[in-house]
Amino acid sequence: MTKWVYTFGDGKAEGEAAMRDLLGGKGANLAEMSNLGLPVPPGFTITTGVCTYFYDHDRTYPPELEGAVNAALAEVGRIAGRAFGDARTPLLVSVRSGARASMPGMMDTVLNLGLNDATVDALAEDAGDARFAYDSYRRFITMYSNVVLGLEHHDFEDALESYKERKGYELDTDLSADDWKSLIERFKAIVQEKLGHPFPQDPRDQLWGAVGAVFGSWMNPRAKKYRELHAIPASWGTAVNVQAMVFGNMGDTSATGVAFTRNPSTGEKRLYGEFLVNAQGEDVVAGIRTPQDITEVARLESGADKPSMETVMPQAYAELVAICDRLEAHYRDMQDLEFTIEKNKLWMLQTRNGKRTARAALKIACDLVEEGVIGEEEAIGRVEPQALDQLLHPTIDPKAERDLLASGLPASPGAASGEIVFTSEAAEAVKKAGRKCILVRVETSPEDIHGMHAAEAILTTRGGMTSHAAVVARGMGKPCVSGAGSIRVDAKAKTLTVAGRTLTEGDVVTVDGGAGQVLVGEVAMLQPELSGDFAKLMQWADGVRRLRVRANAETPLDARTARNFGAEGIGLCRTEHMFFEGDRIVAVREMILADDAEGRRAALAKLLPMQRADFVELFSIMKGLPVTIRLLDPPLHEFLPHTDEELAEVAKSIGASPEKLKRRAAELSEANPMLGFRGVRLAVAYPEIAEMQARAIFEAAVKAAKDTGAPVTPEVMVPLVMTKPELDLVKARIDAMAAAVMEETGATFAYQVGTMIELPRAALRAGEIAEAAEFFSFGTNDLTQTTLGISRDDAASFLGPYVQKGLIEFDPFVTLDQEGVGELVAMAAERGRKTRPDIKLGICGEHGGDPASIRFCEGLGLDYVSCSPYRVPIARLAAAQAALAGEARSLA
Repeated sequence: MTKWVYTFGDGKAEGEAAMRDLLGGKGANLAEMSNLGLPVPPGFTITTGVCTYFYDHDRTYPPELEGAVNAALAEVGRIAGRAFGDARTPLLVSVRSGARASMPGMMDTVLNLGLNDATVDALAEDAGDARFAYDSYRRFITMYSNVVLGLEHHDFEDALESYKERKGYELDTDLSADDWKSLIERFKAIVQEKLGHPFPQDPRDQLWGAVGAVFGSWMNPRAKKYRELHAIPASWGTAVNVQAMVFGNMGDTSATGVAFTRNPSTGEKRLYGEFLVNAQGEDVVAGIRTPQDITEVARLESGADKPSMETVMPQAYAELVAICDRLEAHYRDMQDLEFTIEKNKLWMLQTRNGKRTARAALKIACDLVEEGVIGEEEAIGRVEPQALDQLLHPTIDPKAERDLLASGLPASPGAASGEIVFTSEAAEAVKKAGRKCILVRVETSPEDIHGMHAAEAILTTRGGMTSHAAVVARGMGKPCVSGAGSIRVDAKAKTLTVAGRTLTEGDVVTVDGGAGQVLVGEVAMLQPELSGDFAKLMQWADGVRRLRVRANAETPLDARTARNFGAEGIGLCRTEHMFFEGDRIVAVREMILADDAEGRRAALAKLLPMQRADFVELFSIMKGLPVTIRLLDPPLHEFLPHTDEELAEVAKSIGASPEKLKRRAAELSEANPMLGFRGVRLAVAYPEIAEMQARAIFEAAVKAAKDTGAPVTPEVMVPLVMTKPELDLVKARIDAMAAAVMEETGATFAYQVGTMIELPRAALRAGEIAEAAEFFSFGTNDLTQTTLGISRDDAASFLGPYVQKGLIEFDPFVTLDQEGVGELVAMAAERGRKTRPDIKLGICGEHGGDPASIRFCEGLGLDYVSCSPYRVPIARLAAAQAALAGEARSLA
């Protein structure tokens, strides 16, 4: 019979850390801490299998679940010396989600469950503190009503604020037990008014309501968005953890906090975190009160006036430090911990591998190697390739003038400039319009996930270093300043004010997440230094990877950037990108308007020296590394103007009539240009274009080899081939041009002619095409379009819902569709190699920088991947991880 529930506590557990797929990360680690004998409140985990059953059976539970839960509740009560639902010695519990992948703040939690009009009096008597009991009850009503019953927080917050104003109170802590009693009656009345039924008093009804809400939250919009951003499959589901409550809000000898065994922003090896005296866990991360430092060193550094935990609770602090050391040694990684102190007794509520910035991940991985905890190969696997993106972007130039607007906490490093927006919807709108923005909020909540993703950086006026904004921003690699308390935000007026200065929506600011500063205007930035731990990890990665990594580049800046990031050549030079500037576009338009081949050749003769100079520079920058140059690919109409005004202006500049230009534009117009007159079809109809480009490539190869002393072996790529005869025809022209250049210059050079496999027919006929092609480069962007019948430009309107509904796992333009497009790639690789065993194989679509797609390429044994310059380090690390994973599989 399937086991649906696993208990833990009292120094033992039915589960362990290795069972995270079944118990979720939180449940598995609670079990592990219990097995280690650490002070963990007893509880039980309802497995992820129940979540799967829940959604597969119309939101119902397995028949055996209720009995298993009742038995587990009885065991927890036995350990705690209490009974669930008992009016004299009630067991109160928390109900929390726990997926196998950490999703901070994305799903729902309920604390203090089991309180009702009877048990609250028992809690008050047991604690000797009526105020604490009624404060806990009002928290429970608010949280349960929001999470389970669907009421809004503000329904209760408004009543609380109104009561405080009427009584002349400033803080929640000013309210007495009688005040909370009055508010509890008001809160219950709100539930009755809004829902037409009373707040539930039966603890078992409360429990099943909370369990259902946690499972339901797996499919809430913010959780779906988080899974989409972090490639977490919906099929994984979440577990539910039910745990005996311990209270950090039992007066000045109680507290709650969050700690990291190392600094999650910098990776520095010292305890890092925050706590609050007389508070519950949600208070720390919600930013409702400003938390205090755990260590005295951190307090002195921050200049805080409130005492550290080390000072006010030395015994609990010493025990926490010992547990942190023990857990880091056990898990062999930096840990993120949650704890509660109830009347000077320390309880551990969670441990997990801590989320960290890319810079911290690098330092921690390298430090752990130095400390002898892990080896180099394990260190390679400790850094998420995508996270490296955080290190590859500018920081503020230290020489730049800083017009300081406000300071806060340095919650997530990096710097970014953009216009101020005050809502997540505005952030998405600004990004869609092609502009950069900074999301400014009093505090963020999980509902802001889409706005945080759209923004360049986040600024909040409340919250600490472990607030929602800080944790999520670090995970996304976004700069964040939190707790900038001097700023006053008026979201309705769309203004922020500080020290007499007012900025409005649309004004530009710069956020320096490393210094915790907000600056007025756009500030000069510096490129990152890719040395130290970064260089060390890249060296380790390069030592184990098999796949070569090239870059997609056609400008000198892109080529130099790619070389700086470790690119081993250019895998895709899109020559059409060279045609849109200055005199070039004029010559291209003259060529398009020409009435015959002679006229086209005259216009192309103007382009030849420009193309040649471009290629000389690229070959020189790459200095002997391979460079793949794609012949002209897009439809010719893309080079023509579209409005009457532009047509008249262009006609005048090239000495043609507007009517002729308009007529030619109409002739070239296509209903479906991406499947139209482009790619090899241009070279077939207008061979002079391919001839000019081939001449420019070969003349540039001769000159660059002479200038640099490094031999140049250009790879000429013919795009959109669907038949071998097409390639034969164009290749003959390229070969003839190579022979002509050799004869004219007296130089000899090697070169290769290949094709881009981006049509299903080309993949199917790859064996035949390989008779002519010396290399294949899989253009997975177009191959995805043509295989799936999806336009990349129009797919956004429906791919999102497809992913959310589980119809597809990932956006196929981000991560390769391995079952469909991947099968074509595999087939083409196999058939191509059968014809030509030494054929060179690579991919040059956007998938070349996607770690999951890189793993697929490694599995196929491709020779290289090519990606955008800024993704080269990501690809290098992902290729190393793929190689190591392949070795592990072969050994298994």
